[in-house]
Amino acid sequence: MKRLAIALVCMMTGLAAASAIAQTPAIHMPGRYAAISGRPFMLDIAATGSGPMSFAVDGLPGGLSIDTATGVISGTAAKDGTYNVKVTVTDTAGSATAVVPIVVGSTLALTPPMGWNSYDGYGDNVTEDEILANAKGVETYLRPHGWQYVVVDYRWYDPGAHDNNAAGRAGADLTMDANGRLLPSPNRFPSAVKGAGFKPLADKIHTMGLRFGIHIMRGIPQNAVKANLPIEGSDFKAADAADTASVCAWCKDMYGVKGDTAAGAAWYDSIFRQYAAWGVDYIKVDDLSRPYAAAEIKTIHDAINKSGRAIVFSTSPGATPLNQAGHVMANANLWRITDDFWDRWALLNPVFDTAASWLPSAGPGHWPDADMLPLGHLSVGHRSVGNDRQSGFTQAEQTTMMTLWSLMPSPLMLGGDFTRADAWELSLLTNDEVLAIDQDPSGKAATRVAAATADRAARGAATTASGTEAWCKTLADGSMAVGLFNRSTVAANIGVTLTQLGLKGTYHVMDVWSHKALADTSDRLTANIASHGAVLLKLTAAAE
Repeated sequence: MKRLAIALVCMMTGLAAASAIAQTPAIHMPGRYAAISGRPFMLDIAATGSGPMSFAVDGLPGGLSIDTATGVISGTAAKDGTYNVKVTVTDTAGSATAVVPIVVGSTLALTPPMGWNSYDGYGDNVTEDEILANAKGVETYLRPHGWQYVVVDYRWYDPGAHDNNAAGRAGADLTMDANGRLLPSPNRFPSAVKGAGFKPLADKIHTMGLRFGIHIMRGIPQNAVKANLPIEGSDFKAADAADTASVCAWCKDMYGVKGDTAAGAAWYDSIFRQYAAWGVDYIKVDDLSRPYAAAEIKTIHDAINKSGRAIVFSTSPGATPLNQAGHVMANANLWRITDDFWDRWALLNPVFDTAASWLPSAGPGHWPDADMLPLGHLSVGHRSVGNDRQSGFTQAEQTTMMTLWSLMPSPLMLGGDFTRADAWELSLLTNDEVLAIDQDPSGKAATRVAAATADRAARGAATTASGTEAWCKTLADGSMAVGLFNRSTVAANIGVTLTQLGLKGTYHVMDVWSHKALADTSDRLTANIASHGAVLLKLTAAAE
């Protein structure tokens, strides 16, 4: 913990200078926020400013209230409906006001979730101290820009997990209760002693104004089945629920579950009652999408609905079969469209084509997930996820990734060790105009423009016409976000016409990454873009 604390302090010291300059408050909540009536709700008012801020609201749904010092709205909404909540933030430099829609209904994740996940930085042996150190960084630097989740990934229940343990530990003695339900191992998560589970850690994360998530493997522990332990809340035993012929190819902890049986439903009901009691807000279920486990996905969906808590449901890994789009949209909030995504152009480049095939399936409550953002320091101390390294993406490739993910839009889940973030990484993750495109309240997916043109002389003979393209998305305020991408190996002048974008008239143009206003256009957009780079523009109609 000492090393992580020192690193975090250094990050704060090095990056605090920009935020120390007095600035009037700004509210960074462009999306819509979902609540389910009768279930606990929490929402942090994301805002930046100077010094201590105070918060006020008007028009909250009945059953919700705000902590005026922290800006956290919490409680249990009593009645369905859309509530346009007026939010006011005040500090020493002034005040700001915005309308924040809170939609009380049956649908979560009205915009793609944004948060931090432990996997890319810590593999299968992350500790409680490491989670809390990263959560502190998220609270300090990302929460004011709308980031909400902290997720404990992969095999938190193995007391003997160690570095370079890529495929789990087959046959390991896992931490579980008398009903076969896995528990965080106290040697790694000290607050989990005496069967407390993740509740103490979740409580700490919630106190930071953040939401708490965990990763699980599909199925029921093999150890529970071999001991034939009773399933909590039912007359079934573990062997009744288990499909012993179904075992994950790369992690042998679990047997599959007979999802279409009463025993299988009883098992998933029992673990989700536990997760709800812990205060879990987000669940990532692995070994579920490839091969596609339709019965278990439906049973998990139903178990979440019965749990009494609003829990976002994410499936992993990809690629999810495209012919299951209707089923996964109806049962999960997020689903992986790629295999595990890492910091190599050879993995980023194909995402353009994969994502394009899933765009018709994106919308409020159901988002194709292009996987985590492997930024910054990865595999700390040479963990189970490869060599200890800084992200192998160039800055141009990192910009491309953030641009594409925001246009799709995909969930934004940071994967690296955030205690060591630098100014460049922070600039990618706290650009409010870029995040607003990902979080646009319309929930519309992008359109891949049929063609973008390029200056072949500038691009060189080694590249092809398929190396350049444009994506666009109409935003809720009537403006349009446009991404120009250079997938080729050399710099290129890339252009797209307003006709190709379906626009007529004159438009103001802003470079979203640099925050610079460019010349108005009534004809075309053109930019010189580095190899593997991108430009993100916002077009707003000029007054007649």
